[in-house]
Amino acid sequence: MRTVFDPSEMPPNGFYSLLTASVVPRPIAWVSTVSADGVANLAPYSFFSVSSSNPPVVQFTSVGRKDSLKNIEATGEFVINLATESLIEKVNLSSATYDHGVSELEELGIASEPSEKVAAPRVAESPIAIEATLHRVVEVGNSFVVMGLVVALAVRPEFLAEDGLPSFEAIAPLSRLGRAEWGLPPQVRVLERPARPS
Repeated sequence: MRTVFDPSEMPPNGFYSLLTASVVPRPIAWVSTVSADGVANLAPYSFFSVSSSNPPVVQFTSVGRKDSLKNIEATGEFVINLATESLIEKVNLSSATYDHGVSELEELGIASEPSEKVAAPRVAESPIAIEATLHRVVEVGNSFVVMGLVVALAVRPEFLAEDGLPSFEAIAPLSRLGRAEWGLPPQVRVLERPARPS
């Protein structure tokens, strides 16, 4: 028999912990932005996915109105840097609550590089950087779903496979689980999608 949890009978933080321990693993959008004053910001978000393939739109969710969201609303631009196993310590450190106007990139010594089409910098060590312009922000409860139109996707050449696509093995993407747990790259199984029901 299953244990059933009713969100209306639990404190929000308690249900948040239950939900994030259930929806696993979650890829991490390491979002870089620039404020209207020109200060670079970097923060990880584990509510992250693709909204549309044509046009290409990516999304992440900010629980609360954080600096990343404020910067995106002010400038209309951002970069999603893929978080990887080799960057786990820096990603975790960048999740701390820094004072407004403080650059996590500078404070943590994270190297950056210019983006191709947006003002926000890319994380130099991240294998993939998705440059985006603001498509829309949707307020949902205590959160804000930020959707960005992809204007460029920059991949470091050593992370591309022979078929021209990013290599999962080389990227070694990081994910968030529940509690203080992080997911490392899982085993991969190749299974072709059937053309029709068998």
